[in-house]
Amino acid sequence: YPLRSPSSTNIHLNARWQQNGITVAGGNRQGNGINQLSNPYGLYVDDDQTIYVAEWSNHRIVEWKRGATSGQVVAGGNGQGSGDHQLYNPYDVIIDKERDSLIICDYSNRRVVRWPRRNGTSGETIISNISCVGLTMDENGSLYVTDVGKHEVRRYRRGESQGTVV
Repeated sequence: YPLRSPSSTNIHLNARWQQNGITVAGGNRQGNGINQLSNPYGLYVDDDQTIYVAEWSNHRIVEWKRGATSGQVVAGGNGQGSGDHQLYNPYDVIIDKERDSLIICDYSNRRVVRWPRRNGTSGETIISNISCVGLTMDENGSLYVTDVGKHEVRRYRRGESQGTVV
């Protein structure tokens, strides 16, 4: 399951949530339409409450703006594959605010991809040979990535390619 940095959220010990939530993305049965989701595994909510969903079966990342009834494909969506313009079972997604880009666990391609957040048509592999299912970024810009194949979590400081087991 996706990791998230505890520094980004401060939830009171006695916090309670309403028992009836509202649908904020999808909700129109499983499918590949722009108003549908299929196996949404990871998600990220930005400062504007825009939701980014990693869709395993549709091989795409979809952006849902607050109050929207449909999403917009912002990464992948070109069928499953290993091309720079494709994803293959994305598992998680976060935003790198400093570089204004998406960082995606592209699980079945065994890579982590950086994709321009706005008008991006392809991504750049920043970590290879990894079975990533979760990632997060700390306030210093270090990327933490899970590797279920190696049973470890690695920290990658900006510019590092190997990372350090933490």
